[in-house]
Amino acid sequence: MRAAVYRSYGPPDVVRIEEVPTPVPGGQEIVVRVHAATLDVTDATARCGSPGYSRLFFGLRRPKWTVLGSDFAGVVEAVGSAVTRVRVGDEVVGVTGPDFGAHAEYVRIHQDGALAPKPANLDFAEAVALADATALAFLRDRARLRPGESLLVNGASGAVGSAAVQLGRHFGARVTGVCSTAHLELVRELGAEEVLDYTTVDFTRSGRRYDVVFDVAGTSSFGRSRRVLTPTGRYLSPVPSPGLLVQMPWTTAFGRRRAIVAFTGLRKAAEKTRDLLFTRELAQAGTLRPVIAARYPLERITEAHQHLDRGKYGNIVVTMTGAGTDTTRAG
Repeated sequence: MRAAVYRSYGPPDVVRIEEVPTPVPGGQEIVVRVHAATLDVTDATARCGSPGYSRLFFGLRRPKWTVLGSDFAGVVEAVGSAVTRVRVGDEVVGVTGPDFGAHAEYVRIHQDGALAPKPANLDFAEAVALADATALAFLRDRARLRPGESLLVNGASGAVGSAAVQLGRHFGARVTGVCSTAHLELVRELGAEEVLDYTTVDFTRSGRRYDVVFDVAGTSSFGRSRRVLTPTGRYLSPVPSPGLLVQMPWTTAFGRRRAIVAFTGLRKAAEKTRDLLFTRELAQAGTLRPVIAARYPLERITEAHQHLDRGKYGNIVVTMTGAGTDTTRAG
């Protein structure tokens, strides 16, 4: 099978298309023919091996896993003799976990892995664009966002941010989105009551107060954002800076305003499966919509990584069908 392989850290061109063995399922394993997978900031971090401390996980001198990609959507191709959860031909969405492997024509996972039926109203690219549950885990589980609370999402047009805006509205919060000039209208369409252009407004000096600041972009800090938090406000970020890692236990023990970081990709497969099922319900109800920046066929994976390095809104999706790039906002 074809796969996007990298064997050393570096720029986008370290990723090459190679022929590798097609996986064969063991007794409790499932092989999925991948139709679409996402390319995200975790893939970029793993590819670059930067920041340096990330190599403690990804591999000190060279990559521990040579095929990137965590979120995938496709069709069950083969199952092991003890598999009871799915059948050949089922359309599914899944997450491989920390060992990657989805940027390939086939991926193998254990039947107890993170897997759910694909939303019936979405194609494979659209479905995989909703597979990442970072926003859900932060807002529902870590912030415990409640109806009537105020939520600010910094980086509201990105893959995680666009989901956070929609989920915040679903949970009954008053949502403010922060993004670039080009994406103000998109964030409004997603449900933000107010949208701030970060090129002209510094939200930390706006004078407004928020119950939750979700700094998806990682361009602010707890120290800067503290002034706009309510007395019991929560500052969330998926970007684990050293300062934030120190502030989190300190504010939990001694402060009313809290700094929160979480490694959502390391959660148990059962938790991820529940999130996939929850997301599927919202997608089929029309409450949650995918935002896709571009679709790249696997053979143009280097271009996809270059796009990611330049910055993006929404999701970058890698397809295995050879379809051309699609820059439509929503899939």
